[in-house]
Amino acid sequence: MAEIIETTVYQLEELSDEAKEKARDWYRQGAFEDDWYWAVYSDFERICDILGIALASVSVRLYGGGSRRKPCIWFSGFASQGDGACFEGDYRYARGCASAVRAYAPKDEELHRIADALLAIQWSNLFQLGARITHRGRYYHAYSMEIGVERYSPVHQAMTATAEDELAEALRDLARWLYRKLEDAFDNLTSDEIVDEAIAANAYSFTGDGERFG
Repeated sequence: MAEIIETTVYQLEELSDEAKEKARDWYRQGAFEDDWYWAVYSDFERICDILGIALASVSVRLYGGGSRRKPCIWFSGFASQGDGACFEGDYRYARGCASAVRAYAPKDEELHRIADALLAIQWSNLFQLGARITHRGRYYHAYSMEIGVERYSPVHQAMTATAEDELAEALRDLARWLYRKLEDAFDNLTSDEIVDEAIAANAYSFTGDGERFG
């Protein structure tokens, strides 16, 4: 025989602190958009273009048919040792990169430092250095990037003694910068304030112990 069971449900602000945390955990685990990082990726693509990095890309299939190009940017995070970000592509000197980065991101001192480092290395080598950046292994972090540096000198002049290491480290610093930006974006989107706003906007309701009801 059918029974009618009454359940009292609550909005998030009506729950105890412990139940609120349970409700927030539910939202963070299941209601997070898969492409939350694309704004960071888009910003990074623009920065790479300014610095002279042509990101590699791969073709990915779309659900509705067809395909699009996806930049070769990878990351894992954010709670395990070895988490990080990396990218693939080709680097050559971009004229005016240091000033262009400052115009694009005037307050980002780390980006300014990376641009200055690249400029200094290129200046010491008559702006003839180039690098191929590829990913290796199963993990995604700065040291999972294989960076091959060459000097494109018409008279076959060798690069300066420290150029290869310095250029590789500057590019790895850029990967570390990307990871910090991804981590900042993730922390912001999963903060209590943003999660509470999303739950309220969708009018989700919960039982007294914080279980999702409707």
